[in-house]
Parts: sequence; structure tokens; C-alpha cells
Amino acid sequence: MLMNIEIEKIEEGDFRVTVQEGDSRSSHTVTLQSDYYEKLTGGRVSAEELVRKSFEFLLEREPKEAILSRFDLTVIARYFPEYEGEIKKRV
Repeated sequence: MLMNIEIEKIEEGDFRVTVQEGDSRSSHTVTLQSDYYEKLTGGRVSAEELVRKSFEFLLEREPKEAILSRFDLTVIARYFPEYEGEIKKRV
């Protein structure tokens, strides 16, 4: 089933992410520190694109319902040690 990922910037460093899958929807609030953004992207893509790619990464590994409703992007690497290396390739 197709998943739609919407990223909305709430304020600098804070994003609301909505994942829509058929009639089912989940909402998440994600924090992104500027130094972590630079570390992962080198400024090559927007912060919104980094958040989107990060959710694509997560959704390949777990259902949207298992994703925390509020978290800092650095938390992903704690659960999935391959995250940083993989995301650098994707962006």
C-alpha cells in the first residue's frame, strides 16, 4: 500500500510529520538540531527532505504506529545503528 509522508515545518528545528496509509494516519513531532542536520547532509538537501528520508528509512523497518509520536532525529541511530551511514547515502 502506498504511503504518503507530509512534512510541515512548525518552527525552526521542529517539524510535524503526518504519515497517511489508506484510511490510517499517524502524526509525529520531530526535532532536528542544525549541527546534526549539517553532519548528515552537509547542507545538500533541505531539512524537510532529511526528515522525509528519515521517515522512509524508519517505515522500511517498522510500521508507522511503532514510530514515536515525538522525538529528536538523533534518537533513530540509537535504535538503528546503520541510520547515519544509510541516510548520508540517500541524501
